[in-house]
Amino acid sequence: MAKRDYYEVLGVSKTASDDEIKKAYRKLAIKYHPDKNPGDKEAEEKFKEAAEAYEVLSNAEKRRRYDQFGHAGVGSSAASGGGGFGGGGMSMEDIFSQFGDIFGGHSGGFGGFGGFGGGGGGQRMRKGSDLRVRVKLTLKEVATGVEKKIKVRKYVTCKDCNGTGAEGNNYTTCTTCNGTGTVTRIQNTILGRMQTQSVCPTCGGEGKIISKKCSHCGGEGVVTEEEIITIKIPAGVMEGMQIPMRGKGNAARHGGVNGDLYVVIEEEPHPELMRDENDLIYNALLTVPLAVNGGTIEIPTVDGKAKVKIDPGTQPGKVLRLKGKGLPSVNSYGNGDLLVNIGVYIPENLTKDERKVFEKLQESDNMKPTESAKKNFFARFKSMFE
Repeated sequence: MAKRDYYEVLGVSKTASDDEIKKAYRKLAIKYHPDKNPGDKEAEEKFKEAAEAYEVLSNAEKRRRYDQFGHAGVGSSAASGGGGFGGGGMSMEDIFSQFGDIFGGHSGGFGGFGGFGGGGGGQRMRKGSDLRVRVKLTLKEVATGVEKKIKVRKYVTCKDCNGTGAEGNNYTTCTTCNGTGTVTRIQNTILGRMQTQSVCPTCGGEGKIISKKCSHCGGEGVVTEEEIITIKIPAGVMEGMQIPMRGKGNAARHGGVNGDLYVVIEEEPHPELMRDENDLIYNALLTVPLAVNGGTIEIPTVDGKAKVKIDPGTQPGKVLRLKGKGLPSVNSYGNGDLLVNIGVYIPENLTKDERKVFEKLQESDNMKPTESAKKNFFARFKSMFE
């Protein structure tokens, strides 16, 4: 797909000043930041698109080449490893380290949003790792929804040092990056002087060095603890679905935002009912007399029992449908049905008297299959192989 015009992306004119370009990018970055739009892929792409446009238009030389040649004029910077994003293919980490300082010293910055940190220069906001737990549900719990309490062992912020990893705030500003968390390098290339930023190798992007580690967490800023977490599971969930719980994962080392907890659904098999999406299936095995004469049978449902009428002459393979007796849709689009699949049990061991009854019945023309019955049987048999 063709890239949009960079001026159009930022919503500025081609004569826009550097300050106007910077303000426009800052506004879009705040609007579409991933931490402000968790799980929103469209917002993430717009965030990257704005960063790419700003990377080119905020650089005088790249802007000149872009104005003259369009996207083709800046495509080589990324391909040549010069650190630019003009050719696309940027990562979130690149964006955060490259443009984090755009928010330093301005009120209303990102504050706690991952990656930037208000007034923190180029320091990167860490994020804790995500966790996954499996929760087993019965068919009844799937039908009604349920609240579960689970015990999760995870990293939590150390209370002794408030997550800094330093005992009594014993840390100093990193002299390599002067507290910014990033180092800047300028290279002379055939395209001119190129400036790149990378994570400070001395402090790992934190901007500070711990001089005395916290005795409780050993300088990590996190400790392992067990937490009881309450999970509200909606009705209609299915095997393999994942329910995200934002901020319930591991805490980040030395402060930052917590990771997420993903609850993976597992279904316990029901002894009599099978699930097909939102429908339930029950296989009812009738006796010959019941199939011939008709009557009533009792079948299981999710929340109890239900009586089903069997018409005289009910054929094997017939499916009876109980509307709305299935499972609810997780999107609240109504309930599925309970399908009763009819089978007929043919006894293998008969007494002499019972066998005589069937031998006598066999002579009756009414016991012979009709042409319509034959056609229906062959049609069902044929459909099994199509």
